[in-house]
Amino acid sequence: MTDENPIVYVVDDDPSVRKALERLLRSDGYETKTFASALEFLDDGPSHVPGCLVLDIKMPKLNGLALQERLSEKEIFIPIIFITAYGTVPESVKAFKAGAMDFLEKPFKEHELLEAVSRGIKKHRILMKQKKRMKILLGRFNTMTPREREVFKLVVSGMLNKQIAYKFGITEKTIKVHRAQVMQKMKAESFADLVRFAEKLQIRSSTI
Repeated sequence: MTDENPIVYVVDDDPSVRKALERLLRSDGYETKTFASALEFLDDGPSHVPGCLVLDIKMPKLNGLALQERLSEKEIFIPIIFITAYGTVPESVKAFKAGAMDFLEKPFKEHELLEAVSRGIKKHRILMKQKKRMKILLGRFNTMTPREREVFKLVVSGMLNKQIAYKFGITEKTIKVHRAQVMQKMKAESFADLVRFAEKLQIRSSTI
């Protein structure tokens, strides 16, 4: 997935700016897709490859900050580089708080944009790898029975087998069997692996 060629999306209502940015990015070897409005970008949507979004703030109907919010609501997390000729401090603060990669004021230097794009794509590659690993962990977790999930939770909390057995009113031998199943289904080679997996799953899921 992350070995595919990255795509840089450009959203700006000024056709001359879109053309200039497309020319610059393509000259640096990037595949580029341009859009005249935020709504047009939403209709098309980003591909499932690494990339970043170069986004103008001041646009009609749906501005850049509003698009950033829409993408967040849709759980589309792509690094955003804001560009604007009329930037304000409150706008930049809001953009960064919402996770923007960079905020460039027009006219900016070409190397500034290219460096920001490079950082954005690197960040997106990392995010995509993390998402893929999380999907694998959730898949493993979902193969467990409800009792095995309960045992998993108690094991990583530090409870001993005999304590868990007492809590459930079953034998310690049965808990050992459940624990072995948890290790096997989560593909954990050690207790430390289980703890690490649990920490990652807790970040994303309230089911653990």
